[in-house]
Amino acid sequence: MAVNVEINENLVKERSKCTFNVKELTHIFDGGEKLTQERKRLVNAILSVKELQDEVPELYLSYNERYENVVRKGILLHSVLKESKDKYGEPDPRILRRAQGMVFRDMSPFLLHLGMFILTIEGQGTPEQQSEWLPKAHSMQIIGSYAQTELGHGTFLRGLETTATYDASTEEFILNSPKLTSYKWWPGGLGSTINHCIIAAQLHINGKNHGIHMFMVQIRDLETHVPLPGIKVGEIGPKLGFQTVNNGFLGFNNFRIPRKNMLMKNSQVLKDGTYIKGPNDKLTYGTMVRVRVNILSDVALYVAKAATIAVRYSAVRHQSQLKAKEPETQILDYLTQQHKLFIAIATSHAYVSTHAWMIKKYFNVVEDLGRGKLDHLPELHALTCCLKATSSRDGATLVEQCRLACGGHGYMASSNLPILYGLATATVTYEGEHTVVLLQTARYLMKAWTAALQGKVLAPSVSYLADGMKFKNQMWQNTPEGIIEGLYHVAAGKIKDAFNVIQKHVKAGKDYEDAWNLASVQLIKASEAHSRAILCDGYWRETIRNSMTTSTGVASVSGYLAQLYIVYWGLETSGDLLMYSNISREDVTVLKEKYEVLLTLIRPNAVALVDAFDFYDQDLHSTLGSYDGRVYERLMEDALKSPLNKEPVNQSFHKYLKPFIKSSKL
Repeated sequence: MAVNVEINENLVKERSKCTFNVKELTHIFDGGEKLTQERKRLVNAILSVKELQDEVPELYLSYNERYENVVRKGILLHSVLKESKDKYGEPDPRILRRAQGMVFRDMSPFLLHLGMFILTIEGQGTPEQQSEWLPKAHSMQIIGSYAQTELGHGTFLRGLETTATYDASTEEFILNSPKLTSYKWWPGGLGSTINHCIIAAQLHINGKNHGIHMFMVQIRDLETHVPLPGIKVGEIGPKLGFQTVNNGFLGFNNFRIPRKNMLMKNSQVLKDGTYIKGPNDKLTYGTMVRVRVNILSDVALYVAKAATIAVRYSAVRHQSQLKAKEPETQILDYLTQQHKLFIAIATSHAYVSTHAWMIKKYFNVVEDLGRGKLDHLPELHALTCCLKATSSRDGATLVEQCRLACGGHGYMASSNLPILYGLATATVTYEGEHTVVLLQTARYLMKAWTAALQGKVLAPSVSYLADGMKFKNQMWQNTPEGIIEGLYHVAAGKIKDAFNVIQKHVKAGKDYEDAWNLASVQLIKASEAHSRAILCDGYWRETIRNSMTTSTGVASVSGYLAQLYIVYWGLETSGDLLMYSNISREDVTVLKEKYEVLLTLIRPNAVALVDAFDFYDQDLHSTLGSYDGRVYERLMEDALKSPLNKEPVNQSFHKYLKPFIKSSKL
């Protein structure tokens, strides 16, 4: 970390308290020392390009200027990445996202090109299609997006209204948007940036609907960038976050594409219109499964950035007095502030651990699919749904909690916390709305519970259901393992209760669908409990595994964080534990005391822990969270960059205020 100015004395003091090797923990968070070195090499290459740093803060640019600026920087970044790739090979996706954070305060207009367009070609294109499109996509000869969600339909994919009707006489598909609600809405880069798009549409052949399939569609002329005839496309306007992603809308009017443009790795349409169905309809949505896994990593970064900003600010900021006649206290010394912030540090580590586990599981399933084995696909889908839902919701809450922990200064856009919140809260709804994906997991859990009742072998993630409501331990154990076991009891109990509610309504004469709807609140809670147990279990197992190979200092502080995470959720769900496990009120009291002790144990290493995330100032984009701790100086420096401070009197005074003031004289 290059620092050119004097460090705030509070941060110097905080860093001197560190009891562990910061670099070692950085390697764990990055996924290994090799990935840390790769990230730093790429970051240094980015920092060496002066044009990638904004002279005028992005926040002071107009809407159009911001978009044009990120396109300019996106192209420069592509050149840096290409040079690095040619020299060192393909960068790890996690490193790529960290690199983008160095350049974009918000997001890149090429986000979906890299994150979904290319992934879909790789996952659902035939070898011939991949050889035709991937080289062009990687070199940016074609720039694409992924258009699934429509104005009237999102997560309910069967309800999508865009149609692709096959015309055997010309060997073409005819794309149509039959009504306003069928217009594609939200795809990143679609508004003004991309020239190709992968479209999800209902496949019609000879009057029969074969369901959703994916199609490669060129939407703009490659020379002029003008939309092609039959295409209506544009940008959807400002949002809470993702302001520079260039989200767009897209409609079709009898737009024809060749037969070869249907992605046919799984299902095919022959020249004469013969339809060959793939082995499983869910394979069509493989890209979404991968992206849901990646959301865990994305949210981990958002939470880690927010925690870094808020913890550093809390070390610099002094407010009120704990004791009379003493100096004002660092707000980081207040237990309430530690309660707000330390769980964010722990959560980011929990998500990184879970992402590493899930990405391995994803690729194992992909390998199975390549051999025609579909057994583990339902479990993967259910896991990605509930983990995506829980991590995104918790992540957005924690980023906002960090913002609020910074008081009024957290409201400043220059703190970057409002922008981080916009990025984090978007994950709650994209790639599957929170409630809907929890209900998708619930369907899997109901099937798993039925299988458990029948004594069948269960998938690993639901194997705990085989024990039903039996307690393995006669006495509650106030240990991480004991709490995790209790969380599994909660999950099993909620799954059983939701199942019984459905059965009760069915026996009362309700249709199963109506019974499902009446039980849906309990079904959501069951899915949340299931994911909570898995998150805590996976994080603790990974922490124990790492402790065998790390130094004593890192093992100790990592253990405190993992315990804090587990105890925190034990307390947050104490009502459920009292209902479904053998915990007692006295045990809950002990947990509260343990939680407070953990906060005090983590406190001396708080700043060092966020330093271990290793965010450069250019990555944080924050006046409050810089490495040097010059909070007040940076706030003022940024304020002086406001266009309204460029002249002593704004023209609005002469045009509006002065005439108004004069006319108001009595």
